[in-house]
Amino acid sequence: MRMLIGEKWVDKDEKIEVLNPFNNELIDTVPSGDRSDVEAAFQAAEEGFKINRNIPVHQRISILYKTAEILKSHQEEFSRTIATEGSKTIKEARKEVSRCIDTITISAEEARRIVGETIPFDSREGSENRVGYYYRFPIGIILAITPFNDPLNLVAHKVGPAIAGGNAVVLKPATVTPLSALKLGEAFIEAGLPWKILNIVTGHGSKIGDALVKDPRARMISFTGGTEVGEEIVSKAGLKKIGMELGSNSPVIVMDDADLEQAVELSVSGAFWAVGQNCLGVQRIYIHKDVYDEFEEMFVARTKKMKVGFQLEEDTDMGPMITEGEAERVEMWIKEALEAGAELLAGGKREGTLFEPTVFRNMPSSAKLNCEEVFGPVVNLYKVSSLDVAISLANSVKYGLHGAIFTRSLSNAFKAIKELDVGGVMVNDSTDYRIDMMPFGGVKWSGLGREGIKFALLEMTEPKIVCFNL
Repeated sequence: MRMLIGEKWVDKDEKIEVLNPFNNELIDTVPSGDRSDVEAAFQAAEEGFKINRNIPVHQRISILYKTAEILKSHQEEFSRTIATEGSKTIKEARKEVSRCIDTITISAEEARRIVGETIPFDSREGSENRVGYYYRFPIGIILAITPFNDPLNLVAHKVGPAIAGGNAVVLKPATVTPLSALKLGEAFIEAGLPWKILNIVTGHGSKIGDALVKDPRARMISFTGGTEVGEEIVSKAGLKKIGMELGSNSPVIVMDDADLEQAVELSVSGAFWAVGQNCLGVQRIYIHKDVYDEFEEMFVARTKKMKVGFQLEEDTDMGPMITEGEAERVEMWIKEALEAGAELLAGGKREGTLFEPTVFRNMPSSAKLNCEEVFGPVVNLYKVSSLDVAISLANSVKYGLHGAIFTRSLSNAFKAIKELDVGGVMVNDSTDYRIDMMPFGGVKWSGLGREGIKFALLEMTEPKIVCFNL
């Protein structure tokens, strides 16, 4: 596939191979972009912004709706692309495409709701003859940088609201999973999006990253990825808006009055969805001592039923990790935890990029698997004596994206809602529950700002005040 820059699809002699992580089989190649391609993309985006800011809202809405319809008509094709270039099983990939259709559709709906309001200037003495209002206008070029774990829907979360708000986009998809983003670009062009509004540059971050984030023509950087890269981007970005969804280490609390079957089923799914390569994935579970033994037995038994294998087989529950290097990193963290005294209850073994779903108890607080984001199929169980202890331990790490509590008590639920230091609290659900219209983001090292179409649109537009002196 080729890059989308300006009014054409661009190829290069230097290629990046896109490989199936299960067997290292070559799927396709994409151009290895360089600084000249970044420059061309920003030049095109400057023109694209002039075009999109003047497109009537109803036309933007029509383009977004038509893009969603194209996705619907090619749903299985998009699903197989996601599953082939990435870690998700085909069942997980189908859900991602369905969510992407929602994301683009919501973007169309929110495009008509970018509104302002009147200002009572005469509330200030001396301003009796003044009337006015504010409206929101697009900010310019949005630089979107997206990760491998949701290679389609997280692109849509940036491109959809950017286009809805009248902006232009320079998109850099993950190097290992660029095909889904390029196919979405094809859908936008087929839907009638004028050339130059959306530009997609493929390439290695080491080669084009600085040129992208330092360019002053980008008025906002919308980034989803690791905390270390996020910090580096902030240090280089200069004077522009920043939106970041970064790492996490999500805690779940299971109280003694919880529905244990529900808690087990949803927590297993939350821990091992997309091989644990999920920013919302369940990593730490704090279980009340009165139900700990029963929960552990049920959780381990359910985990051991999961089938690990080729991600395109319909009965596979968990596919490969994205690269063997990432799988080796998780293997190293597991070895360090075992040497520190953690007790392995299930899994822990690796074969190439395939990793068994892994469960620990008695994880030392200093171990990486306790305090860092594992971004792999590992979950830790902890016995706690009270909700206060669980909340304190849940808040003890530097991340704060989502937290969850399983309980039948409204008192317990509202205590957790108030005291968990996170961007979202799920009650009787997994931390990885999300719909695409809700505000999404974290606190502490988990990010800056909020995604979710309505909330992204607020970041991608600015209010302009208008005042008439009559």
